[in-house]
Amino acid sequence: MSGNPNPSKDQVTRERGAAFVIGVFFVGVAVAILVTSRNDLSVGAVLAGVVIGGLGIEALLSAARNRRCLLSRIGPLP
Repeated sequence: MSGNPNPSKDQVTRERGAAFVIGVFFVGVAVAILVTSRNDLSVGAVLAGVVIGGLGIEALLSAARNRRCLLSRIGPLP
């Protein structure tokens, strides 16, 4: 929710949908990282899977609770 103190219902719905899609994508990427590296469980692969999966789960929970996710709070990226 960008600086608007009273966002419209349509805007909130779009942001929740976007957070849900991003959450599902990140959880999928985390699962793919862990599955492809199951023979070579290095610390880096496990850490990347856990961090990306955690961000995805947090985005899904934020969408369910109608809150902004951590990824939306870091601001615009270059």
